[in-house]
Amino acid sequence: MLKKVPHTYVIVFGIIIFAAILTWFIPPGKYIERTVERDGLEKKEIVFFYEKDLPAEFQPEKPSQPQTWQVFSALFNGFVKQSGIIIFILMIGGAFWIMNKTRAIDVGIFAFLRFTRMLETRNIMHRNVVDNVIIVLIMVMFSLFGAIFGMSEETIAFVIILIPLAISMGYDSITGVCMVYIAAHLGFAGAILNPFTIGIAQGIAEIPLFSGLGYRVFSWVVINIVGIFFVLRYVAKIRKDPTRSIMYHEDAYWRNRDAGHMENIEYFTPRMAWVVYLMILAAFVVFSVLYPVTSLQIGNSQVTMVIIPVLTAVFALLGFFSLRKSVHYFILLLLGYTIIYLIVGVMGYGWYIMEIATLFLVMGIASGMAFNRSADHIAKEFLEGVKDILSAAIIVGLARGIIVILEDGGIVDSILYGMSKAMGNFGDIASIGVMYVIQTIINIVIPSGSAKAAITMPIMAPFSDLIGISRQATVMAFQFGDGFTNMITPTSGVLIAVLGVARIPYDKWVRWVWPLIVTVVILGFLLLIPTVTMKLSGF
Repeated sequence: MLKKVPHTYVIVFGIIIFAAILTWFIPPGKYIERTVERDGLEKKEIVFFYEKDLPAEFQPEKPSQPQTWQVFSALFNGFVKQSGIIIFILMIGGAFWIMNKTRAIDVGIFAFLRFTRMLETRNIMHRNVVDNVIIVLIMVMFSLFGAIFGMSEETIAFVIILIPLAISMGYDSITGVCMVYIAAHLGFAGAILNPFTIGIAQGIAEIPLFSGLGYRVFSWVVINIVGIFFVLRYVAKIRKDPTRSIMYHEDAYWRNRDAGHMENIEYFTPRMAWVVYLMILAAFVVFSVLYPVTSLQIGNSQVTMVIIPVLTAVFALLGFFSLRKSVHYFILLLLGYTIIYLIVGVMGYGWYIMEIATLFLVMGIASGMAFNRSADHIAKEFLEGVKDILSAAIIVGLARGIIVILEDGGIVDSILYGMSKAMGNFGDIASIGVMYVIQTIINIVIPSGSAKAAITMPIMAPFSDLIGISRQATVMAFQFGDGFTNMITPTSGVLIAVLGVARIPYDKWVRWVWPLIVTVVILGFLLLIPTVTMKLSGF
């Protein structure tokens, strides 16, 4: 008889205790920073020079800071440090609950499935082909988002949309997460123009920004072919027998949520929907005047477009015709415009979780108003949504407690320093492999790509010069090491949040995803070999 798997909270707290135990045995230390002036701006960077065989950028610290009762205070500090993502999750959960209660998404999914089934019945495409095309197109889109502007936290919002679609197509919640989260992180690992990883790492390594683009595009294509094939193979298995999904019983929540026959939905358009339409249109007109031209940041280049005025004109037309049909289609239009403005805001105006959460909150309130809900009713539904997603928000704070313990124990830099000493006198392939392994292990401790680039690249880049490996290859090792394990490490707040929203237990996720992780990690090493054995452009 199998033992019961501990609750996710218990697993995370166990890791916190293990991190505290490490602080008793690993000596504390810290990298030394100095302030330098570049281009008229003061910046901090880690010192890199050697003195008596001891890298001066790293200095042991005394006394030791073993953690004991702090395993409990780490929970509080974890919530404080992750407060932004926690509030982000709660606001999006509440906003989507308001929208879900209008059943607009149900109407949209039903219309979408009706269209795809029409292709089948007319023998235009077989169902298997239709479903596979849908999944591939969605995954490629989110992979591009991850590769170009580093989509990560934003996937939390899209998971809520794609899981109901996957369930309606006859699949499971894991399929929905794959279409968004897995896809985005395949792109994140095969980063093409991601400013948060490639941009920072290449800047610190002092090589031209986004150089070596050709080979990174090739790597992105290969990684996505392998990742998407893995997902499609799983989807084919679930298509034959849905009960083979390890989430079949847990997905009863998604199958039964707002269960009801589509014919029971009343199609109507209240007067308040027209008022909301005019209010939003007026706001868009104001934005069009204030921001007639938008510069989208794509990698190290900008594309200037008249986006907002065009979107305003299209909204005026689509909003009018959608309301003539039913308020449900107007609410779907609001959802579509929320996604479009999210992309424009992130790429054009540097939006982050605060602006994105605000955008979705406005969407939720506007949806409730358009559906002729009272203010009290909207507030009540918002709180119901917050309550429904609260467990996902709590686990994010708990997971951050792991890093808090390591930081307060002063051993984060000690762990990094100890692993950096493992480089030794290896050959080129072995050296790049060790770099890759170190970056992969570090990603478990520090899931933030930008933070990891700032800490490791000042050490790895000069070291690569000493052993005869191009700095570009070192950046690739960082890139792959940073990306793949994000999909399994329990210290990733985004992963834990996505699983919480999807209601997928962490242990079941690990059971499903580990073959994919092993495959792409090995693939990453194989893609690194040409960077040290061949003359590639930019390397």
